[in-house]
Amino acid sequence: MEQILPHFAEGKVVKGFGRGSKELGIPTANFPENVVENLPKDLPGGVYYGWANVDNGEVLKMVLSIGWNPYYHNTKKSMETHVIHTFKEDFYGSTLKVIMLGYIRPMRDFSSLDELIGAINDDIQEAKEKLDLPENASYKQNNFLFDEIKEDV
Repeated sequence: MEQILPHFAEGKVVKGFGRGSKELGIPTANFPENVVENLPKDLPGGVYYGWANVDNGEVLKMVLSIGWNPYYHNTKKSMETHVIHTFKEDFYGSTLKVIMLGYIRPMRDFSSLDELIGAINDDIQEAKEKLDLPENASYKQNNFLFDEIKEDV
């Protein structure tokens, strides 16, 4: 996995399944299919941590899931980012940039919504701790996050 990460991704935020904010209380920003299709082929599904920014704004901690979300029995692979920050409103159509630095856990099914929410909150806590480590904190200043936004994404 070390040779695959860090992974840099950028794309316009698209509408997802609408469950993050409503059912889970944990809003996610979804990447379009072309960004998901460009993930390294040998990158396993699961939960990752790293840095994100929206429209070249503040660089913030994030957790990101890649896969089919077994709890919801999705048939389409998705890439959903939870930026660890409270935004005042949705930012569909904005450009989201992420640097995935590390792997937290594989995707798995849960017996209840509460169990899923608990696991996501654990993931968020682990991401916060890992991103405070010097080797990960240094990526907060990475030029990728500050380069001009490509308009063709």
